[in-house]
Amino acid sequence: MSTETSNETENIIELSAEQEQSPEEQILALQEEVLNLKNNKKKAEKRYAKELELRPYQAELIGLQNYLEETKKRMIILFEGRDASGKGGTIRRVSRYMNEKHYRVVALGKPTDHQRSQWYFQRYVEQFPRGGEVVMFDRSWYNRAMVEPVFGFCTPEEYKNFMRGVVGFEKDLVRQGTILIKLYFSVTKAEQSRRFERRQTDELRQWKLSEVDLQAQDRWDEFTTVKYEMLKRSHTSATPWTIIRSNDKHAARLNVLRVLLNSAPYERKNNEINYIPDPEIVVSGARELEIMEADRIKRGKFKA
Repeated sequence: MSTETSNETENIIELSAEQEQSPEEQILALQEEVLNLKNNKKKAEKRYAKELELRPYQAELIGLQNYLEETKKRMIILFEGRDASGKGGTIRRVSRYMNEKHYRVVALGKPTDHQRSQWYFQRYVEQFPRGGEVVMFDRSWYNRAMVEPVFGFCTPEEYKNFMRGVVGFEKDLVRQGTILIKLYFSVTKAEQSRRFERRQTDELRQWKLSEVDLQAQDRWDEFTTVKYEMLKRSHTSATPWTIIRSNDKHAARLNVLRVLLNSAPYERKNNEINYIPDPEIVVSGARELEIMEADRIKRGKFKA
C-alpha cells in the first residue's frame, strides 16, 4: 500500500471515530484539547520567564571570563551532589553564553586499567585549565569520597589515602593562583525519587537513568554518611564547600550564578541585578556540617 493510500485510510478511520461521538462528546473533547493547549502555553511562558531571569547573570559571566583572560587566572568549578540533584542542568545554564574558547566541561568516565595504576589525581590534573580558562567538572576527584566507597569501586585504603591527601592537594592549587569553587547540590530523598520516576517515563530523559541511579534511593543513608565525612575532612577556609539546595532547580541555577560572580573581583557591568545569594538556597559547608551533626544527635540519622 502506498503512503498516500495509507494516510487516506487513517483519515477515514479518524473521521469515522469522530462521527461515532455524540455532539456533546465532541464538544467535551474539543474543550479538553483547548484546555491542554492553554496549560502547555502557560508552562512554556513560565519556562521562558525563568530563562529570561538568568540572562543578566549569564551576561555578567562573560565579564568574569574577560577578567580571567586578562589576568591569566585559572578557575576550576566542581559540581558534586547526589544523582538527579540538578548538576547537569545548572552546568548548561552556566556555560550557555560563555566564550567557548575559554571554558571546558569535563565529565570523565570510568578509569581505564592504565589510569587506575596512576596517581589518583593524575587524570584530573591532565584536564586542568590554562591561564584565562574555566574548567567545570561534572563530578570530580570527589568520586573517591562519595560514589566509589558506597559501591565498593575503591578499597578502604584508597579511600583513606584520598581523604588524607585531598586538602593538601587543593591548598596547593589555590596557593598557586587557581580559583577553586566546590559546589555540592543537595536534594531531598522525595524529590530525587520524583525525578527518577520522571526519567523512567520520559523518553527524552531515560538516557540519564543508570544502574547506579537505580540504587541511589536504597543507599540514601550510605550517601549521607559519606557526604558528612567528605565535608568534615575537606571543608577548609582555603578550600570551602558551598551547598546548593536544589529542590527548586531554577532557584539553584540562579544562585549558582550569583556564587560564581562573587568568586572573583571582575568589574561588574550591571548594577541593577541582585548579586547576593539567597541564604535559603546557598549554605556554607560549615553550616551544613552543623545541621547534619545536630540532626545526628537528635535522631541518630542524617539529613539529605
